[in-house]
Amino acid sequence: MSTHQTLHKSKRKAGQVTFNRNELRILLNEYSRRVAAGEWRDYAMDFTRDRAVFSVFRHTAEHPLYSIEKSPGKSGRPPLYAVSRGPQRLKQSENLDTVLDAIKSKPRLRTVG
Repeated sequence: MSTHQTLHKSKRKAGQVTFNRNELRILLNEYSRRVAAGEWRDYAMDFTRDRAVFSVFRHTAEHPLYSIEKSPGKSGRPPLYAVSRGPQRLKQSENLDTVLDAIKSKPRLRTVG
């Protein structure tokens, strides 16, 4: 499914979990920053009845480097976000920015002598 199609609710299947416009802005801003740094090269989005997934790749033909998932909240609760690297879940939260903190680049420290 193309990014263009995901933004049009009329083309979305009923009952599918999706990312809203603000969530997409946050995800694509981080993606753009990481592409500019040469760390990421491609992304994919998958939408099912149970979750929406934004996966990032270092190389197109590889498995995802990271997957950011959104699961719908149950019983009126907010959605739950999680970030995974392969089978390992790195962080889970009701806040997308908090989840992304688990994968944001840390500054590399060098000694100056």
